[in-house]
Amino acid sequence: MLFRQIEDNKLAQYAYLVGCQKTKEALIIDPERDVDRYVDMAAAAGLEIVAVAETHIHADFLSGARELAEQHGVRLYLSKEGGPDWQSFWAQDSDYDVHFLADGDTFKVGNIEVKALHTPGHTPEHMSFMITDLGGGADAPMGMATGDFVFVGDLGRPDLLESAAGIAGMMEPSARTLYASAQDFLELPDYLQVWPAHGAGSACGKALGAVPETTVGYERRFSPALAAAQAGEDEFVRFILEGQPEPPVYFARMKALNRDGAPLLGGVPAPEKLAVEHLGDLAGRDDVVVVDTRADRDAFYAAHLPGSIYSPLNKSFHTFVGSYFDPESPVYLIVAEDQVDDVVRNLIRIGIDNIKGYFTPDALERYEAAGGELDRTEVIDFAEMERRRSLGAVHVLDVRKGSEYGEEGHVPGALNIAHTRLMPRLEEVPGDGTLLIHCQTGNRASAAASFLARHGFDVVAVDDDFANWAGAGSEQEEAGV
Repeated sequence: MLFRQIEDNKLAQYAYLVGCQKTKEALIIDPERDVDRYVDMAAAAGLEIVAVAETHIHADFLSGARELAEQHGVRLYLSKEGGPDWQSFWAQDSDYDVHFLADGDTFKVGNIEVKALHTPGHTPEHMSFMITDLGGGADAPMGMATGDFVFVGDLGRPDLLESAAGIAGMMEPSARTLYASAQDFLELPDYLQVWPAHGAGSACGKALGAVPETTVGYERRFSPALAAAQAGEDEFVRFILEGQPEPPVYFARMKALNRDGAPLLGGVPAPEKLAVEHLGDLAGRDDVVVVDTRADRDAFYAAHLPGSIYSPLNKSFHTFVGSYFDPESPVYLIVAEDQVDDVVRNLIRIGIDNIKGYFTPDALERYEAAGGELDRTEVIDFAEMERRRSLGAVHVLDVRKGSEYGEEGHVPGALNIAHTRLMPRLEEVPGDGTLLIHCQTGNRASAAASFLARHGFDVVAVDDDFANWAGAGSEQEEAGV
């Protein structure tokens, strides 16, 4: 058996390529939408992808299952558990070769047997897949692809159907369902390997470990979430719902598109490099979006196209671009030449497809040299923030998570709106004075400041560590007085 874990380090997502080297057939589990890389990886190993299995209807990226079925005619293995509202509607009554799996169903890819287990809680339809290498002589599974059920050190959050998709009343019942699934997991043998769909940095849990895989025995001994599951149902519900981060805005859209059918790509888009003079046509417009991906936020603060959104190509990229504009908007990029393909792939993975073209960062300098106007963002530290607070006529906006605001202390009187929720809560942001915007280290504040400046707010970015604020850790600021 060939086994490969395929990582997307920005979404902290893992897909799995499982191949039978005798029959040259392969299965891909939980693929993202740019499927060419999986096909190429399989081909390099002398395999052909003949099947795709999905653990659940994803909320954090667009699935590649439909793309693989359309482009390569693969067989689809999808859940039929969870009730009629939680099915992959796009595959029903389609011409695709699709098999809907119930709990306990098995299928084979070459000499590899896959058994589907219904493991609801994160979502009602969620499946995990037991993998047995029959061709290697095994009569019991080696491991379990757990999707968003079991992570290293954590379990998949059960609140997203309510907190992200807006389905009222789902949070606590889903947590209790997850508790029941956790009890079944605890009965599995210690040796069984656990292959999760996400690692550290994913918004699908609150404390995911950075180790890429684990075992049932290790998780039983050391996972705080499973420790809570062994302490009783009410304790588990309290633990698993407490401190979950605010989900990005784009999660609800991903959920709906993955249920109804991710739009077909046919290939990865290749946007055109545009001439400098076109920058002037885009400056300050609200009907298009310019995404500035430069790594150096000081460079963005010093000079950027009016109205542009700052979203550096790092692990925050998806939460920034997915939270700050309508995904149907025409998008133009400020991006280094050697990063164009990477940026485009990351955009289409969350359904931002309307990519019109790109400029390299040096185009901004040439644009300004030719008389074009660029904007600047004022940057201060926490000491200067305190001085301005003492003078009045300013508002402090804390864009950290609510749990950080509550547990790690906060500036007295600061308005807390997590950076991922600014767009739906924009009316709550005061417009009658300067906004002093801060987070924990300055990263989230940089993107939030660009978003708010685009919407006409007078912004100042606090580019400093929160630990440097004079009140950090004091009883006074923790009490909010």
